[in-house]
Amino acid sequence: MRIFITGVAGFIGSNLAKSWLDDGHSVSGLDNFSAGTRENLDPRVECHAIDVCDPTVVDLLSRVDVVYHLAARNCIPDCAAHPLETAETNVRGTANVLESVRRAKVPKLVYADTSAEYEGTNEFPSRVDRIAPTSVYAVSKRAGALWCQSYALHHGLDVTVTRYFNVYGPAQDFRRVIPPVMAAFICKMLRGEPPTIFGKGSKRRDFIFVDDVNRLSKLVATHPKSRGETFNVGTGHNYSIREVFDGIEAILKTGIEPVYRPDLPGEPEVTLADISRERELLGWEPQIDLGQGLQRTIDYLRRRLAQEAS
Repeated sequence: MRIFITGVAGFIGSNLAKSWLDDGHSVSGLDNFSAGTRENLDPRVECHAIDVCDPTVVDLLSRVDVVYHLAARNCIPDCAAHPLETAETNVRGTANVLESVRRAKVPKLVYADTSAEYEGTNEFPSRVDRIAPTSVYAVSKRAGALWCQSYALHHGLDVTVTRYFNVYGPAQDFRRVIPPVMAAFICKMLRGEPPTIFGKGSKRRDFIFVDDVNRLSKLVATHPKSRGETFNVGTGHNYSIREVFDGIEAILKTGIEPVYRPDLPGEPEVTLADISRERELLGWEPQIDLGQGLQRTIDYLRRRLAQEAS
């Protein structure tokens, strides 16, 4: 098949591209490199350095079988500080991709949504039909999902929404000002420095390894029961931030203790996915447990930090 990925140089996009390529398919995509990096890109990917709002996106979709729309502004504090730019990328960009898919007659679109849609709810595990987005980021992603619904209804597009929980693994951005927690902890501890825990370390997250995300993403591309559906992409289990630190320390054995600092605003106390529908409709189960995922992430970051130091 011919696969096209927006945000193909990002964390999830680059991993998804490699997975499809390794299975013998062709992959192209776009990235404006505001977050993605060229180091992430597999050399077999045909990458176009353009923005998701570019009107020429439609010209890139000729004979494409599946479009994955992953490109987005997704840092919650950054989105709150730049609401107009967030709407431009996450809402207008999604509308542009949908219209391009329609005009190019692409058979399938998979839209990457977020578990931030559940941030205003207190019912766990989170069901796909019970959402309450409140932040600029979550609202912008909800708007994108509504655009997908509209195009499915009025233009007959085959759209599936995949709602990511806390994805981690190789190629996750470890150079952000506030990196994702796995990368932040591992990089600090590999350098012999104490990592920072914001708050008390009691917040719980449903962490899912990127390879399990890839398996579901690839499954919905052709599964007959995926059309028009929204799927949670989590494990159905969660861990506290302190438990994540303890898991990393059990592997690295540094003897380092974390530094505790005041909590970051806008962070939910709990994320936890209800994945019963994913099991029932798709027969999908996450396969990589936290210990395996941490070891593979540590191995990747150890190599990357060694490359940067050489």
